[in-house]
Amino acid sequence: MDEKQRIEQLRQELHEHNYRYYVLNQPVIGDQEFDLMMHELQDLEARHPEMADPNSPTQRVGSDLQTGFRQVAHRYPMLSLANTYNEQDVRDWYESVRKGLAGEDFEVCCEMKYDGLSISLTYVDGHLMQAVTRGDGVQGDDVTQNVKTIRTIPLILPGKGYPREFEIRGEILMPWASFERLNAEREAAEEPLFANPRNAASGTLKSLDSRIVAQRSLDAYLYYLLGEELPADGHFENLEAARNWGFKISEGMRKVKTVEEIIDFINYWDTERKNLPVATDGIVLKVNSLRQQRSLGYTAKSPRWAIAYKFKAERECTRLLEVTYQVGRTGAVTPVANMEPVQLAGTVVKRATLNNEDFIRSFDLHIGDMVYVEKGGEIIPKIVGVNIDERPIISQPVQFIKRCPECGTPLVRYEGEAAWYCPNDAGCPPQIKGRIEHFIARKAMNIDSLGPETVNEYYQRRIIHNIADLYDIEVQQINGDGSRTKSAQRIVNGIQKSKEVPFERVVFALGIRFVGETSARLLARHFKSMDALMNAGLEELQEVEGIGEVMAKSIISYFHDPENQTIIERLRGYGLQMALSEEQTMPASDKLAGQSIVISGVFAHHSRDEYKLIIEQNGGKNVGSISGKTSFILAGENMGPSKLEKAQMLGVRIVSEDEFLEMLA
Repeated sequence: MDEKQRIEQLRQELHEHNYRYYVLNQPVIGDQEFDLMMHELQDLEARHPEMADPNSPTQRVGSDLQTGFRQVAHRYPMLSLANTYNEQDVRDWYESVRKGLAGEDFEVCCEMKYDGLSISLTYVDGHLMQAVTRGDGVQGDDVTQNVKTIRTIPLILPGKGYPREFEIRGEILMPWASFERLNAEREAAEEPLFANPRNAASGTLKSLDSRIVAQRSLDAYLYYLLGEELPADGHFENLEAARNWGFKISEGMRKVKTVEEIIDFINYWDTERKNLPVATDGIVLKVNSLRQQRSLGYTAKSPRWAIAYKFKAERECTRLLEVTYQVGRTGAVTPVANMEPVQLAGTVVKRATLNNEDFIRSFDLHIGDMVYVEKGGEIIPKIVGVNIDERPIISQPVQFIKRCPECGTPLVRYEGEAAWYCPNDAGCPPQIKGRIEHFIARKAMNIDSLGPETVNEYYQRRIIHNIADLYDIEVQQINGDGSRTKSAQRIVNGIQKSKEVPFERVVFALGIRFVGETSARLLARHFKSMDALMNAGLEELQEVEGIGEVMAKSIISYFHDPENQTIIERLRGYGLQMALSEEQTMPASDKLAGQSIVISGVFAHHSRDEYKLIIEQNGGKNVGSISGKTSFILAGENMGPSKLEKAQMLGVRIVSEDEFLEMLA
């Protein structure tokens, strides 16, 4: 057997062993033997680059060569389900289905509602071709390279009988065991903890380094099959077929005919779900027949043939030991309850947010109190009550701190705000790192080659202390032992490319307290340059739509700070955009004067942000929701079904992308 034949043989055997180990849980070889085969394949592929295959088992180890995610339109929109929280709503839904089918017999497929990140997988000729996140339901991020590292998702189907092309949807999850191990590692490294498995899974899958994804042991359950040539009319039967093709399908599915059987299924899993290895937050009910699903159709937001039953939040009682405080990017100080560990919805809970001082006072919290804890939406722990009868005789009420726990600066509370703030934004470490993380974010400077972990590392190594320091970074500073030259170069290139980001996003990226994305755009369009904005007075700032006194004072305070002035001058020297471009300041026309326009869908010629700018340059106004005052909707591909229905109901005109551009020509 020559080396090329051996490559093909190893690939086939490793795919089979992956499927047996991760999906069937029936391994036939040991880890060492598997690793030896994988190393052999890696060596052979390195010697034969002409044999490269994107679905080779070696691709599951991940790479650091991701360059960002491109947006992909869904072939079939990924709609959300209507939620219900009680038995009567389930009975009402069942009755509405019966009436919708005019009394025709129907079956319901009952399945677990997994709490993860929705994913759509496309297969052609049994090979994984694309993996796309739900996004906004119309389009999502192409995360194919990251998904290839998840071992329960087959790269090449081991089974037979599948259609030439189909789509299968499911949830990417982080099992409880992986989640607890990851947070233990982060706690030991003094890194911020993930709030819950869903956030951890989402953050992991969106990592630009697929090696991180490979290390974090994500899992996947698939629950819906779409395509032109499906094997059966039954949803349940299609998933059973997909199980035989090599996909991980829940063992908890059940097909029933009566509403009583549905209630029995819900009651069983309300208890049994606590023994599952992954997070669940409810039950999904679907009419089984695809023909009947089509007959029932959709409302503006969700299918009529499916509904999600959400489990009630679990509640436990435990003792409050102490209250500690965390400082966020804006300086807001959040109190955190530290409690005796208690098992709650699959994890051990030791901490819960207390929101702010008013929240603490509303419960009259004392140290040593027995407190009731729930998980909001089965995820975020929160205190919902106090057992006053169990309060220790000698106990002290919780007193909100007066100074910042990180830098010792006296805290302030702004008029109309519930939170206390640390005003030392230039010297308080969490605020400094938080502002840098905000600066590099997608909607700000879009330096997607960096992330929070990298920012924290560079801060600890004293490479960066503020946002301007980013532009002094050189490859040799961050290349470590020399093994990450490409990664380091990509980071430097990403920082340099951010100099092209338009002025309004530079204003947003500064992280001025209370100034959001919309406010930053309004300020940039009104003042047109950083110098004009920096020199604006209180009254002049309040002339801008949506800028109140509190925000105006915050803007003045930011620009009067000498350190901030120095940072802005450095950014100016590095070449960042400090004014609207000539093209942006010159009105193109008044053809849209007085018109309110809603943008919806995916566009071919320009991005949504570019169309917003075009509308404003031609005298129009961008609005987010449809009303009787809407002049027209600029509609791209896959316009949201709810907006389409509302537009038709109100008689609002729908204008295509080409019609719109012709209108302005």
